[in-house]
Amino acid sequence: MAQQKKGEGFHSAAGLIRYFDAEEKTAMKINPKLVIAMCIATIVIVISVSMMWPLA
Repeated sequence: MAQQKKGEGFHSAAGLIRYFDAEEKTAMKINPKLVIAMCIATIVIVISVSMMWPLA
């Protein structure tokens, strides 16, 4: 049976936590309502353009 190193899990987890904490502070924050509004606006634009200039 292979020997298990007991200290590795904590060190790697600490590195991941530190990475995600640093990313969270510098990440751009977007309001979820803005994302939904942009999706709806894109759908409306695509449908209206396809109705104005049909391909077939």
